[in-house]
Amino acid sequence: MTPSRGPTRAQLDAAIGRTMPDIIAPGLRVLFCGINPSLYSVVMGHHFARPGNRFWPTLHAAGFTPRQLRPDEQAQLLERGLGITNVVDHATATADQLDAAELRDGGKPLEKKVRRYQPRFLAVLGVGAYRTAFARPKAELGLQPETMGDTRLWVLPNPSGLNAHYQLADLARLFGELRRTADLG
Repeated sequence: MTPSRGPTRAQLDAAIGRTMPDIIAPGLRVLFCGINPSLYSVVMGHHFARPGNRFWPTLHAAGFTPRQLRPDEQAQLLERGLGITNVVDHATATADQLDAAELRDGGKPLEKKVRRYQPRFLAVLGVGAYRTAFARPKAELGLQPETMGDTRLWVLPNPSGLNAHYQLADLARLFGELRRTADLG
C-alpha cells in the first residue's frame, strides 16, 4: 500500500536495506543507473520518488519523454526504450551512507546485468559513484572510453535534490547530450 502523504518514520526505518525491482528489458536504448534506492522510493515502490529529486523533470526537459512522468508511471519508460537500475541494490537514507566497498561490490553484479540485457547505453547517475564502482578515479561526465560488452558507458550528474552543483537546466543540457548521442529524440 502506498502512503498517501508520504512515508512515516516507521515505514522509512523499515525500508533500510530493502531493494527495488529494476525497470529493465533486453535491448534498451538507455539504462539509467542510480547510485542506490532511497528509503522513500522503496516505501513508495517507485524509483526517484522522493519529492525534490529531479530525475523525472530532467528526463522530460532533456527530451526523453513527451511529458513529465510521475514516479508511479515508471513502467512507461520501457515503451520508450529506457530503464532504471542501481549500482547498489539496497536502500539507505542517503547515498553518502554507502562506503567504497559497497560501491565496488555493486559494480560487479551491475556489469553482469548489463552484459545480460545489453542496453545501447548505461548512464550512471553520479560521477563519484562511477569512479569508485568501476575503479576509474579520473572519469569525467559524458561518454566514457570503456564499454561493457557492446554497451557504451555515459556518466551524468546525480539528479538528487541534494546535489546542489547542478540546477535543472544544467541537468537537462547534460542528459540531452546523451539523448542526442543515443539518437533518441
